[in-house]
Amino acid sequence: MINVRLEAYKIILKVISKNIFSDKLLHQMTKKINQAGERSDLLYVLVKGVIKMQTNLEYIASGYTDPKKFSNTNNKIKILLYMGLYQLIYCDYIPQHAAVNETVAIAKKMYGEKVANFINAILRKHIREEKIEYPSETLDRISVKHSFPKAIIEKWIEYWGEKDTERLCIYYNQSPNLHIRINTCATNKRRLIEYLLRREIIVIESEASENILITDQARDVLNDVSFSEGYFSIQDVSAALVVELMKPEQNESILDLFAAPGGKATYIAELMRNTGELIAVDKFPNKIKKLKRAVERLKITNMKLHANDAFKFGPMAPAYDRVLLDVPCSGWGVFQKKAELRWQINQDMKELIKLQKKALDLGSKFLRPGGILVYSTCTLNKEENEAQIENFLNRNPELTLESAEQFIPKEFTENGYLKTLPFQNNSDGAFAARMKKKV
Repeated sequence: MINVRLEAYKIILKVISKNIFSDKLLHQMTKKINQAGERSDLLYVLVKGVIKMQTNLEYIASGYTDPKKFSNTNNKIKILLYMGLYQLIYCDYIPQHAAVNETVAIAKKMYGEKVANFINAILRKHIREEKIEYPSETLDRISVKHSFPKAIIEKWIEYWGEKDTERLCIYYNQSPNLHIRINTCATNKRRLIEYLLRREIIVIESEASENILITDQARDVLNDVSFSEGYFSIQDVSAALVVELMKPEQNESILDLFAAPGGKATYIAELMRNTGELIAVDKFPNKIKKLKRAVERLKITNMKLHANDAFKFGPMAPAYDRVLLDVPCSGWGVFQKKAELRWQINQDMKELIKLQKKALDLGSKFLRPGGILVYSTCTLNKEENEAQIENFLNRNPELTLESAEQFIPKEFTENGYLKTLPFQNNSDGAFAARMKKKV
């Protein structure tokens, strides 16, 4: 029998100590657990939850012992303690005795009696003294309570004020629903809803997109044969809206220069009804392999894949009807799903902005007169979004912004751009601009 808590602990330790993403490790362990005929739900809850809430858990744990001594405690022990506290604070369905005893048992097995006694004492102290006093200063309180770096909270307060910043943090710390994009080349909405209902999978229709369904039964959906047979893909509605803003038409020639992992590219192909030509470029061969598998699963026939650096792709000619630039970005919009990303804020923002600028200039050169250029990110950072587009349009007067309201529902737009705010739109955060080249 697999000890799910122990496996969760090993993944969390690896992710935090090596500053890596958890998804691959989770996928591998989930496979093993499922093959053993057990449920993997707790694995995801603990791994994603502890990684998200580590600042909050550290603050709480240090309050039950000498903070100075605690700061020098080995990370291996701290993380085990966080896992126990996370179950006590955030997992109402787990009995307190199970949360404590299982964590202490792992501590004893891995690190001996002394460490097990230390963890047992702190977890039981928390049960006795449950009330937590957070810092009184707003920036510190939001950062500690909701477990985000201060630099990000500071920026969000500047953008949206304290109240909405807190709402955004709360949204990101919830477990995400699963968004299903219907493959309209293989089925239709009514048939897919009826099929899923027969499998006891409840879905609701998205208000933002005709082709998106939402469910909280992720495990059932992903294990269903209809997924492997290509009747739907997993894609957040905010990403689907980017493609709907682009509005690809049949028999067009379209270029996607940063295509992986391929959710937008495959949706473009479906909306083109497998006609015309879609060129999908990405510099990472392993990502192109994944995209190839999705193309095969969805039975897409109009896409050509290129494992190539976008900036070296050619020949360069103004030949494409539409160009998509879904550029690398800081990822502030996907903090709900990518638990680790909030802590990986050591990106060189200047370099990122420089790359986005270069991508915009490159993409426009591939566009035929009268063609459509769509720039998109999964961030809420205005420097990567509005400021980037304003500067680009000032440099390139032959392109003009087309109002997003003409193509997607108004409530997902702002000042002519596609813009989703997670706590308002129940989606990831996304930004996109649609620009037309003069004839």
